[in-house]
Amino acid sequence: MKASISDVAQAAGVSTATVSRVFSHPDRVSNKTRTKVLAVAESLDFYISRSAGVLKSGQAKRIAFLVGSSKIDWFTGRIIEGLNNVFRTAHYDLIIFPITTLEERKEFFDTLPLRGNVDAVVVSSFGISSDEVTRLQDAHLPIVGINVADTLGYTASVSIDDYEGTSIGVRYLKQLGHTHLTYCFEEFERELHFSSWSRVDGFKEACKRENLSFSLVTIPNGDDVFDAVYSQIMTTDAGRSTALFFHQDSLAIPFIFKYRELGMSIPSDISVLGYDNSTFSGEVGLSTIKQKPLDLAMEAAHKALRLIEGDNSAATHDTVPVQLLVRNTTASPTVQ
Repeated sequence: MKASISDVAQAAGVSTATVSRVFSHPDRVSNKTRTKVLAVAESLDFYISRSAGVLKSGQAKRIAFLVGSSKIDWFTGRIIEGLNNVFRTAHYDLIIFPITTLEERKEFFDTLPLRGNVDAVVVSSFGISSDEVTRLQDAHLPIVGINVADTLGYTASVSIDDYEGTSIGVRYLKQLGHTHLTYCFEEFERELHFSSWSRVDGFKEACKRENLSFSLVTIPNGDDVFDAVYSQIMTTDAGRSTALFFHQDSLAIPFIFKYRELGMSIPSDISVLGYDNSTFSGEVGLSTIKQKPLDLAMEAAHKALRLIEGDNSAATHDTVPVQLLVRNTTASPTVQ
């Protein structure tokens, strides 16, 4: 448990008001008393938050949100919305820390701008190392994961099974009669342990289990989705494919628009399957794997609040199922 201002006052033999003055108005306290209080605070690992309320409650009323993206895309936006829906009602602020490179990650944990300034940490879509977990745990903070590939070190988590999600998609495409599939995804650093790498692994393993041949198409960061994918279809084994499985709907949708603009037909010429059921996927009729990030975030937020209040029954790791949505961008292949 985190030490409170009362703990410091009792150990130092002074009032809580005196402890408060040591940190807020040190010039109003004698050198002897100030030295004694600071020594006790250090021994108890007590840190003053910038929130005034911490002086009485020991709580900063802030939650840190570590997210593996610098962009507020559909998924991140829904996660932030869900977290805010719960935390705002409970009078907590949400502080967002984008972690997109190994350098940013190292800098964050080296400086660790958390101690005494937040009451819990929510981590979305990437894993944290044992050393990083130790640093967070030393700050006596609940660590709640959303869509994390590995729950080791997390106090609690709520995730979808990305591995099973792509497996479902592969089985569906096989049932339609497709024998060579291509998985399309935008490149990102595997070292950050993004949970969605499980989608890539799930796709490959499912194709092997189902005795399907497959290709992988990587879309370089910043490149046009259609140009990158279509060029590789025309020049690599991906050209054998009768179905494209996109890592996320936000990649599939622009491909569909451009493909149809050029006079080609989906799904007559090629089937397209997405992942997420994000904005506009229904409008374009995209078959996809559905997840609900808003619900994930709200559940994670409730877990965090319960853990802050000492309710250890919230320290569970829950998996939420995904759902296949069949629309009109997938069909049986016309050419085998």
